[in-house]
Amino acid sequence: MNSLVTRRSAGYPVSPLASLLNLGRDFDRLFEAPFAAVSREGLQTAFAPAIELREDADNVSVSVELPGVDKKDVSVTIHDGVLTISGERKQEREVTEDQQVRSERYYGRFERQVGLTQPVVGDKVKAVYKDGVLTITLPKAAEAKPKSIDITAN
Repeated sequence: MNSLVTRRSAGYPVSPLASLLNLGRDFDRLFEAPFAAVSREGLQTAFAPAIELREDADNVSVSVELPGVDKKDVSVTIHDGVLTISGERKQEREVTEDQQVRSERYYGRFERQVGLTQPVVGDKVKAVYKDGVLTITLPKAAEAKPKSIDITAN
């Protein structure tokens, strides 16, 4: 049994009101991750990489933070208007329970899905992985692009 005890002090409130605010935040996180686990230190969610969506007239761009994930362990698919990014973050080395004091890193399978509200050109989608960030560029189909309509006077 490990004799070291670690505690989180930063960010944990002393006042009852602040405790209630944290409870609300933890409750919100419960619904963000349906298979969340609860530990002695509070709510822990499964690994769900952060995403950023951008859109311009020609493209939809999705950036996914995947630090510590090897490119070969990531899969990107589009089906029925849903972009799916899935993969696995693997532990670099085997660690036994008596060797580890604390770990706040999440390992295992992950999946993020993004509903595409506009049609895209599937065979022109590009995915680039650099410095732990996966950027997927989805060109909009012609019917999804804005069209300018000339107005004539009578």
